[in-house]
Amino acid sequence: MNQRSTKQSASSPGKWKCIRNSGCAHDYGTVEVTDLLTEDSRLHRSESLQVLKKFKLSRLRADGIHIEYVPMHIDDTFEAGPRQPHPPPLNRPVNGSPEVYKFVYHVCLYTSTSHLPQQFHSKTKNLDLYSMAARAVALARFDTDAAGPGNFGSLSSGAGTTEKYARPGRATVLAIGRAVPGVVVKQEGMAEKFLRDVHRDDDPILLAKLQRLCTNTTVKTRYTVLTEKILKENPGFLIEGASTVKQRLEISADAVTKLGVEAAKKAIEEWGRPAREITHLVYVSSSEVRLPGGDLHIAINLGLRNEVNRVMLYMLGCCGGAAGIRVAKDLAENNPGSRVLLTTSETCLIGYRAPHPDRPYDLVGAALFGDGAAAMIIGADPIPVVETPFFEFHWAGQSFIPETERTIEGTLTEEGIIFTLGRELPKLIEHNIDEFAQGLLKQIGLDLKYEDLFWAVHPGGPAILNAVEKQLNLPRDKLLCSRQVLSDYGNINSNTIIYVLDYMRKASLQKRKDLQSGLSTDEDPEWGFMLAFGPGVTIEGMVARNLV
Repeated sequence: MNQRSTKQSASSPGKWKCIRNSGCAHDYGTVEVTDLLTEDSRLHRSESLQVLKKFKLSRLRADGIHIEYVPMHIDDTFEAGPRQPHPPPLNRPVNGSPEVYKFVYHVCLYTSTSHLPQQFHSKTKNLDLYSMAARAVALARFDTDAAGPGNFGSLSSGAGTTEKYARPGRATVLAIGRAVPGVVVKQEGMAEKFLRDVHRDDDPILLAKLQRLCTNTTVKTRYTVLTEKILKENPGFLIEGASTVKQRLEISADAVTKLGVEAAKKAIEEWGRPAREITHLVYVSSSEVRLPGGDLHIAINLGLRNEVNRVMLYMLGCCGGAAGIRVAKDLAENNPGSRVLLTTSETCLIGYRAPHPDRPYDLVGAALFGDGAAAMIIGADPIPVVETPFFEFHWAGQSFIPETERTIEGTLTEEGIIFTLGRELPKLIEHNIDEFAQGLLKQIGLDLKYEDLFWAVHPGGPAILNAVEKQLNLPRDKLLCSRQVLSDYGNINSNTIIYVLDYMRKASLQKRKDLQSGLSTDEDPEWGFMLAFGPGVTIEGMVARNLV
């Protein structure tokens, strides 16, 4: 391709804006990248394709985009002028090794706008352009011919920490949001209050049993949409056999929509891009049944585009959040440039009732479960500067344990949902988790042991966490975030695994600060597993990387 001079329009500022990639590591020999520059002219498609082919970027769309190869440092602003797109690559040793080299270069993208990213990406039409920029940067960092085998996007920074980069095409978590109702339920004294509300406070045996369950769950705090006003207006909720499903579904639908929207807004705010740039919505709930579904109501309330692609996952129970992440991962990786909003929202109201001798699970539900919502934004090829990924997903799958379909059951009746939970669940998980985890370990392709990984496990209850910990011989601290979420919120159904990932993210950020300040010498594992359990009995699992 011939050299060319750039030409600024009369409205252009005369200097190109250069947004430096905050992930660049100029001091220790990794690929150096500048991200988005601005220019008024565009190359023809054929010329763009030549450049794309040279840099193994042929999977990118080339319409109207020029990608230029510049083997030099570039200041924050520089004069417009001729560029040389085809110099030989510069080699530099990585981590002091004379045998492993990476190409050191900048990838520059020129577009027909002079706005900074906050203004530039606000136009939906430029979404594909930004995804191209991200893909160019990612592929530059991970040139497989130069990086050598076993390189998964991690380089020592020389400051006690490791710089981690998202691999091209892999789904990453870009933001998380959480929301809970305003009614706080403290576990201390909950047994007395619950039995008083359901008019069973005259039964000392029942009280002692519920108090013991409240202690054994290790839960300290939960949140609920159920208020005294709702109970007063719906006395049938506490009458055995009363037809109250209509009222329950109406209240639940309104509650999960409000909670889901609140969580999603928090995730979008953290993400930092407009809600209209969401391309897909995955909605998960086991707390409502309606047409149109909660996915549409979430989309409308958030102001998403009419063309947003929606997927709804109902009645998956406690593994619904993990299933939603798996679906969002596949959508993100198979639709280049997409940004997927996953929203989960749950309330126990649909199954709230007075305990009955034939339903021992009634007391377990009263002692363990809470309400809330969660949201995630997931996408591949994060846009430098604009987006900050903190988890990367590599493989996801599920398996059901044969002949256990009656262990966890929920039946929608005129009284609401009637749940049953078999006592054998923790043992079933204990006997099957190692085989499932071994399958996950093979997906990494590295010689790692269970203790070398991080573990994000849905805290269905302390007995389930204990079963996983015992069978896999995990150190006690591996499930610390799972146990803390259980203590702070109880089991919030499909939301819980997302809360665990958020706790892990914050713990990793704190540990990274401690490492950088010299307060600690231990770094969090880069690789880990996400696990959840639900009706089936189904095990959902995912292999992930911690990018913090």
